[in-house]
Amino acid sequence: MVSEEKVSFVKELVEDNKVVIFSKTFCPYCKATLKTFDEARLPVGLVRVLQLDKLDDGSEIQDALYELNGQKTVPSIYILKRHIGGNSELQKLKHEGVLEFIMEAVVA
Repeated sequence: MVSEEKVSFVKELVEDNKVVIFSKTFCPYCKATLKTFDEARLPVGLVRVLQLDKLDDGSEIQDALYELNGQKTVPSIYILKRHIGGNSELQKLKHEGVLEFIMEAVVA
C-alpha cells in the first residue's frame, strides 16, 4: 500500500512547480523527454526532475504516481499541475505543434 506521505509529497511537488518530470537515469524514453525540455530552453528552475532510481524512496514515489495518475512507467510528466503522460504523449504534443504553446504558458 502506498503511504499517504508519498502521495502528499508528489502532490506538493506538482503544486509547487510548473513542470515536474519523474524519470530514471537509465531509461531511453526519459532521456528523450529531458532532451525535448532542454531543446525548449526554458529558464533555469522551471523544470523539476526527480531521478527515481537515485532516490532511496524512488519506488515508493513511483507507486504514489501510479495511485494518482494510473501510469506505471517513467517518464511521468506534469506540466502546469496537469499530468500529460509519458514521452509518447510529449512527442505527440510536439509533433502536433501544441507543445510550443504549452511551453509559452509555462514561461508566462
